[in-house]
Amino acid sequence: MTIEELVIFLARIAGSLPVVRWAFAGAIIAILVDFSDLFMMNLLNLGGLRDYQAFDKLADIAYMVTFLSVALRWSGTPRNVALVLFTYRIVGVGLFELVAWRGVLLFFPNLFDFWFVLVAGLMHFKPNYYMTRRRAAFWIVVLLVLKEFQEYVLHWGKWLDNYRATDVVVDWWHAITGFF
Repeated sequence: MTIEELVIFLARIAGSLPVVRWAFAGAIIAILVDFSDLFMMNLLNLGGLRDYQAFDKLADIAYMVTFLSVALRWSGTPRNVALVLFTYRIVGVGLFELVAWRGVLLFFPNLFDFWFVLVAGLMHFKPNYYMTRRRAAFWIVVLLVLKEFQEYVLHWGKWLDNYRATDVVVDWWHAITGFF
């Protein structure tokens, strides 16, 4: 493991911890820290990330385990769905590691994180919302459509593979400030 991989991995672990105290806000923080590795790997020069996709999937487990530790305290449908979605994603990540083909992730989308944010958000903003199986099925379909698009963009279409996160921010900044 390079020093850069270690620094980013430790940041990802630290970013996942707030979810234990504040489920919804902590989940948002964890997801933002997850995305921050795209910037860190562009800005740090400490040995690089040797295999970003494999590293990212391993580092994702840090926040997924903290999400799971919170979800296991839920009851009923939200808890059961979270457990199934977590297990499904772990199987998908294991298969991805085995075959080293990103397309596998299209068939094993990480609905777990979207589900967690949805349920944590509902518990925070609409505490009286009761998640029935029917409502869960509806939400899973909605989340699946959104997540499959994201997985397609990232892992099948690989639309973002030729971009550096820092360059995108600079380009957007120039585009926005160019109007003034």
